[in-house]
Amino acid sequence: MLTPDLGRLARYGLLRNYLRQEVLEGLLASIELDPQELEAARRQFMQERRLADEQALQAYARSQCLSPADLEYRIAYPVGIWKYCQQHFAPKAESRFLARKQSLDQVVYSLLRTREAGLARELFLQVSEGEADFADLAARYAEGPERSTRGIVGPVPLNQGHPELVSRLRTVEPGVVLEPFRIESWWLLVRLENLVPASFGPDAADTMTQELLDEWLEEEVNRRLQAMAAEPAPLQA
Repeated sequence: MLTPDLGRLARYGLLRNYLRQEVLEGLLASIELDPQELEAARRQFMQERRLADEQALQAYARSQCLSPADLEYRIAYPVGIWKYCQQHFAPKAESRFLARKQSLDQVVYSLLRTREAGLARELFLQVSEGEADFADLAARYAEGPERSTRGIVGPVPLNQGHPELVSRLRTVEPGVVLEPFRIESWWLLVRLENLVPASFGPDAADTMTQELLDEWLEEEVNRRLQAMAAEPAPLQA
């Protein structure tokens, strides 16, 4: 059974976010920042809010109704979370990347959609035999939104498209025009332009680390919500 304060948060749709922040605060309690880290966090906080000096920082705190302790918490928060993630989630980042690599590969391809099978075949022959340019045909004949981009789609995650399209893009060489094939009510003319395999570097490591944190937070918040929902209502006098 929720307390009145938590019940009010639930009414306003803020309970989940409150619990998420509460969990994060618990994580920060286990992290110690040295003076250099705190000073760097302070400079970053002020720079992001365009606060020129300590006087401006204190004026900002007053405008946000932040106590001195609350202000210091807000300043240390990003660095503390980053440090916690480096200790607890970053070591698992590469394994997660390898498990998700296929979904992270990027692709650029040319696409022309039409509802007419005969037209799709005719355009395929024109492109294959060098009689016409794919981009020109897409701008003229495409019936989907790719018409406005002269057929170019991407770069986009390879697995973002229809499974049939993804399967064909994985097996074709760049520059090859696929024979027209049907997906639902459309006939597709497709040419792979470029496939960019995802690689594990600092940016990918940061993304995977953040995903691991977000997943863990989601599970922890759900666990707390379920525990709250299961609590018996107080006995009535």
